[in-house]
Amino acid sequence: MRLDKYLKVSRLIKRRTIANEVCSAGRVLINDRTAKPASRVEVGDVITLIFASGQTKVRVLKIQTSSRKDLAAEMYEILPE
Repeated sequence: MRLDKYLKVSRLIKRRTIANEVCSAGRVLINDRTAKPASRVEVGDVITLIFASGQTKVRVLKIQTSSRKDLAAEMYEILPE
């Protein structure tokens, strides 16, 4: 699945266009490498989101094309810093 779509479906980022912009700005890493919006996400990948206030690391547990709000959190686990 594309990175921008995964970020939107997992609800890590609210909208796909915002996810696309964040990726294009170089503020998203997959396995410690800068990722483009079209980068492929696989189960087990570690995604790092860099924000102005800090960063968040998550490990991909599931890949689904769509999910309900209550099930979206099951798609990833937040890793400690």
